[in-house]
Amino acid sequence: MRKIDLKSVVWKEGKYYISQCLEVDISSFGKTKNEALVNLQDALELYFEDSPFPKKIEVKNPVIASIKLQYA
Repeated sequence: MRKIDLKSVVWKEGKYYISQCLEVDISSFGKTKNEALVNLQDALELYFEDSPFPKKIEVKNPVIASIKLQYA
């Protein structure tokens, strides 16, 4: 079994914590940070279960940017 190290981010939205993988477009949630991360791990395991092992895209020095948007 191969292992890869995936990075994720967790934040609170309302009464839940959201966890999102930075290298794969998969996210999950939970009532606590730990629950959100455990649920994300489960989701990632299911995602990779039937898929060939992808090449990992390394995210180096990410920058959080703010974008102003006008809407009607």
